[in-house]
Amino acid sequence: MSDKLTLPLWEPVQAHKAILAVYARAKPLLMAGHRLVVELRPEKRSDAENRLLHLLLGHIAKTQEWAGKKRDIETWKRLLIAAWCRATNEQVEILPALDGHGIDLVYKKSSKLTRAECADLITFIQAWAAMQGIEFPPTASEIASYER
Repeated sequence: MSDKLTLPLWEPVQAHKAILAVYARAKPLLMAGHRLVVELRPEKRSDAENRLLHLLLGHIAKTQEWAGKKRDIETWKRLLIAAWCRATNEQVEILPALDGHGIDLVYKKSSKLTRAECADLITFIQAWAAMQGIEFPPTASEIASYER
């Protein structure tokens, strides 16, 4: 058995069959004394959403300045996620730095976003970019047309 098994669940009958199949795989391992963990969580962003998010951030990083200079993708991701969190009433904390020099922002990480949250973040970035007059290349529009 591989170290991890991921099963997307999208409707009750399919989910029931998948969960029974997991039990069938788990039972002999449990009987042999192995310990297993089952995790149930909302689906995270899709590969298409991930590509689109990074394409948008990359384009912004290449074409825009903030506070007088170009910023890398990671900086733009942090700025835009923090702005999105504030726009959606998510908590963004400003804390004193652990080393006593400056401050740090603590907010939701993009890797922890659900599909719905990622889709909302992408929509927020596109709206923010439109208000800034930023036009994305056709590739972004093609990726955005994929089902989210």
